[in-house]
Amino acid sequence: MTDPKSPGTATPPPTLGEGCIRRYDPEALSEDDGTEFPGAAELWDSLKPKPEDKPADD
Repeated sequence: MTDPKSPGTATPPPTLGEGCIRRYDPEALSEDDGTEFPGAAELWDSLKPKPEDKPADD
């Protein structure tokens, strides 16, 4: 990146459909699209609200 003020060049992959049924074209996607996040399950578990302890009935 030679000029820090130059605009980004990222573009989204092609899509199919319109409106609420719009989705990425699976045939246009490759291994370079998307992300790999091996710690996602552990992060999700740490962010989920923990069930509150219920008082025991005597």
